[in-house]
Amino acid sequence: MDEMHQKLDCLKKYLNELGSVAVAFSSGVDSTFLLNVAYEVLGNRAIAITATSASFPKRERDEAKNFCRSKNIRQIMFDSEELNIKGFRNNPENRCYLCKYALFTKIKEIAKENGVSYVCEGSNMDDLSDYRPGMQAIRELDIKSPLRYAKLNKSEIRALSKEMGLQTWNKQSFACLASRFVYGEPISEEKLKMVDKAEQLLLDLGFHQLRVRVHGLIARIELLPNEFEKIITPEIREQIYTKFQKFGFSYVALDLKGYRTGSMNETVVKDKK
Repeated sequence: MDEMHQKLDCLKKYLNELGSVAVAFSSGVDSTFLLNVAYEVLGNRAIAITATSASFPKRERDEAKNFCRSKNIRQIMFDSEELNIKGFRNNPENRCYLCKYALFTKIKEIAKENGVSYVCEGSNMDDLSDYRPGMQAIRELDIKSPLRYAKLNKSEIRALSKEMGLQTWNKQSFACLASRFVYGEPISEEKLKMVDKAEQLLLDLGFHQLRVRVHGLIARIELLPNEFEKIITPEIREQIYTKFQKFGFSYVALDLKGYRTGSMNETVVKDKK
């Protein structure tokens, strides 16, 4: 057995030891893989809990529903509207902590009400390399992180997902839409809808891994460098600029460094990690 499959075996044994789990399920690459393995190991003792809000696009919500329906996995959905969390709208550097603490507190309550012993989330080893204040909330609330326990990284999760026939194996990485805003800039439902529409347009145009970051009324587009040539073609460029203005942006810029996770954290002091 190679190292990757040894990690998968470790993951299965760990989930079996937990006995029953509620997976915080967003339909992303990691949580889909985790839920699939948990259901394989635990059957009906594994359920999915999905939080919906203005920062969670409809396409992701629909994918979460469809996956659970196709696997016959019990799914509980609830409105987690982050905009009502004290301090969230102000978008401080610890915004993710405020959100995760409130979110997982509610998920733990739902799990308990349904007789489930543990709540699990889908962070992997690669997530340890970025500034993620939400991890503090995960630790404080004793939320389990099985993928990190098994020391699985993103590339291994994608490879194993492909082996399992999961359509998410090559899905673009996604994060809460609130992560698109420069710290300190107020977040509103209107602004979240602007970002959602902008990113959906780029996906519809055939772009893959991407982010639309917000700096006031400036939309900063992050794409994979190999898609730069496509976006600067006159027809595509004009369509994006025109639509983005209709969405509410005054200016549209292309980030020459390209897509990378956590780019809004690049100005955060390193000792806050």
